[in-house]
Amino acid sequence: MNYRATTVFTIIGAALCVLHFFGHEYDPIYLLFYAFSVPAWFYPFFSYTNINPFWLYTLTIVSWTIIGYLIDRFTVIRQKRRSPNG
Repeated sequence: MNYRATTVFTIIGAALCVLHFFGHEYDPIYLLFYAFSVPAWFYPFFSYTNINPFWLYTLTIVSWTIIGYLIDRFTVIRQKRRSPNG
């Protein structure tokens, strides 16, 4: 299986984290991170105090990697269904 989407989505997640780490004091970057970070969507349900950025960044990268893996997986399944030999 070719892990192209997994790699691209992992890079997107890592880029989001690096961008937020170096530019979190700017509102557009702050909003961009919290709009595209899946784990950050669930922080309002718990608490905003004492958020460990290491775990937030790690979970963000892992969630983007899982999304990419699922895309790769569904692509392989779809190709097998269309293939006359598969």
